[in-house]
Amino acid sequence: MHRHNARKLALAASSGATVSAPTQDSPTAGEYLMALAIGTPPLPYQAIADTGSDLIWTQCAPCTSQCFRQPTPLYNPSSSTTFAVLPCNSSLSVCAAALAGTGTAPPPGCACTYNVTYGSGWTSVFQGSETFTFGSTPAGHARVPGIAFGCSTASSGFNASSASGLVGLGRGRLSLVSQLGVPKFSYCLTPYQDTNSTSTLLLGPSASLNGTAGVSSTPFVASPSTAPMNTFYYLNLTGISLGTTALSIPPDAFSLNADGTGGLIIDSGTTITLLGNTAYQQVRAAVVSLVTLPTTDGSADTGLDLCFMLPSSTSAPPAMPSMTLHFNGADMVLPADSYMMSDDSGLWCLAMQNQTDGEVNILGNYQQQNMHILYDIGQETLSFAPAKCSAL
Repeated sequence: MHRHNARKLALAASSGATVSAPTQDSPTAGEYLMALAIGTPPLPYQAIADTGSDLIWTQCAPCTSQCFRQPTPLYNPSSSTTFAVLPCNSSLSVCAAALAGTGTAPPPGCACTYNVTYGSGWTSVFQGSETFTFGSTPAGHARVPGIAFGCSTASSGFNASSASGLVGLGRGRLSLVSQLGVPKFSYCLTPYQDTNSTSTLLLGPSASLNGTAGVSSTPFVASPSTAPMNTFYYLNLTGISLGTTALSIPPDAFSLNADGTGGLIIDSGTTITLLGNTAYQQVRAAVVSLVTLPTTDGSADTGLDLCFMLPSSTSAPPAMPSMTLHFNGADMVLPADSYMMSDDSGLWCLAMQNQTDGEVNILGNYQQQNMHILYDIGQETLSFAPAKCSAL
């Protein structure tokens, strides 16, 4: 829910390259972490893989004021032979973009320093350029020079995390996808309950579903031109079914409005799916109608308002039908394990949450488990197929 609040922010390589990186799910934080390395010599670290943003950033030394605790050493630009300050007049400079249209040109050679403010905190960064290393084995790794990134030297409001930064995979020009110039990428997220396997993220030609059974495809919806919506991947969700029952959700519940409100995005950096209240109440009522266990409000413990009490913490949840998300030309079928979640206390909850109608709906990563998902940016299409991601 903190990450959802962060959506409301006040934000003032070659094209043929193939890059792969393992991602590890972090059950306590609700995120998938991408393994990569920064600088020369390469400093390994883990960052949240986030299709809902574009900035690549990590904390940097010396962090003279407020920093959150991270599991890896801070990256120190002065210790890398490939670091360079990104000039303000660079085409990838946030400062140049902010000044565009004002008639004021940034002075050559200046460093771009700016704050990013979130609903739950802020971070102060300056932009640099570095060599990043991707790949899980020495033989299969790729070193990519000249990647623009944010060096965070102070922040507030961030809790201790298993991540040391974030890698934006959105549509924006600063995202890893855009800077690599790859026309497509894919990932397959292992279930949260599987703590022994890693997920796979592929960028470039090897990102493909050719030869995969059960592939469905749906076109992306054109994104609004204003930030931050212009970095999102919008989809046309037309309805939801539980089992064989189509839910009574108004046809415009997931529509993207002319003013940029509404719509539905797919996001690897948000944990649970967030629906407008009208649609959520229909889903909630349908789940309640099929479960005979006593209900309880789990908001205080899990952030989820619809929970059921299992007979004991070791009891297996009752059988539930699949849930189908009906997209334009494609159906995404979710087994019960991808829309219901249980904890160690015996709570069994609907892994969705409601929000005000008119806000952007978000398809979170919990609902994307064991699904091989391909973002074909060149064809403006999302394709997906059920998969055992631990075996990919």
